[in-house]
Amino acid sequence: MRAAVITVSDRSFRGERPDGSGPVLKQLLEEAGAEVVEMIVVPDDPAMIAPALIRLADQARCEVVFTTGGTGLSPRDVTPEATASVIEKRLPGMEEAIRQESLKQTPFAMLSRGVVGVRGQTLIINVPGSPKAARECFAVVRPVLGHAVKLLRDENPYAESEHACRSLPSLS
Repeated sequence: MRAAVITVSDRSFRGERPDGSGPVLKQLLEEAGAEVVEMIVVPDDPAMIAPALIRLADQARCEVVFTTGGTGLSPRDVTPEATASVIEKRLPGMEEAIRQESLKQTPFAMLSRGVVGVRGQTLIINVPGSPKAARECFAVVRPVLGHAVKLLRDENPYAESEHACRSLPSLS
């Protein structure tokens, strides 16, 4: 699986703060068997976020793109809007699962506005910008990533096992 990570942070983009959550997502993706082909940092600006998502989906042919940061309530938090502007299908079930599990960790999860959706054959997942939240949100979606990618490839995710509910496909 080809994957990419976009960190959305004004301060990290300006070099004022190291990117903490992007490297966490890269490591988690690699541990899950994905090839992380690109990691970028962009400012909290829809004019930078949306084109990066489009390029990673359409030209780089990434199958999964995680964004980290910009999902909260501050005026500069615009990642969900930028994502919504480029996806073709929204996946509210994944969004709800992330928030539901995150609420078990912190009541502030109800303030997160992350979007999950599909552009072409690319799954795009917004997660909050802290390393802890990125880890927790990745854990929620990890069990279905391989299945989702196979569906987006128009492959039969059940072909490997007659008991697909017991044995989810790997990320490879």
